[in-house]
Amino acid sequence: MKKMSLRARVLAGGVAAAALSAGTFGAMSATAAPAAAPARAADASGHHLRTTSHLTVDAATRAAQAALKAAEKDNQRVTVAVVDRNGTPLVTLRGDGAGPQSYESAIRKGFTAVSWNAPTSELVKRLQSAPNLKDIPGTLFLGGGAPVAADGAPIAGIGVAGAPSGDLDEKYAQAGVASLGH
Repeated sequence: MKKMSLRARVLAGGVAAAALSAGTFGAMSATAAPAAAPARAADASGHHLRTTSHLTVDAATRAAQAALKAAEKDNQRVTVAVVDRNGTPLVTLRGDGAGPQSYESAIRKGFTAVSWNAPTSELVKRLQSAPNLKDIPGTLFLGGGAPVAADGAPIAGIGVAGAPSGDLDEKYAQAGVASLGH
């Protein structure tokens, strides 16, 4: 067997290392077949899509401020929450002196209103015929929640909590809705 020169051994070692790297890291040699064309995305146009409306953060902030101002005008200490269609808070304003329970209550009232596209005072009445409604997680069947709709579909909910009655809370939530031009 013929001995390899140092130069040939280094070159052979380099080729072996490159081959090992190509296998390990997925590199392709210059003579390999070209890669397959990328898969084409499915067409999701036409009847496969639905356009929805969402309340902007700016609009949600204006609505929350309007509701809070209405409550402050009556010397009420409340928390106002504006939630999106899924019940996720967009804006929450806790007024000066609002009770600690009002924060979560406002969010849950807003969620309840948007979920059924109805003021929560109306939904309280439905509990008489369907008492299990109150068992749905995240809901709160007390007056103080008002839905925000676009083209008849609910897009947000405004919940207010902390006033001495649900009627007052709902009055302030409705002031928030009214500020949006609905």
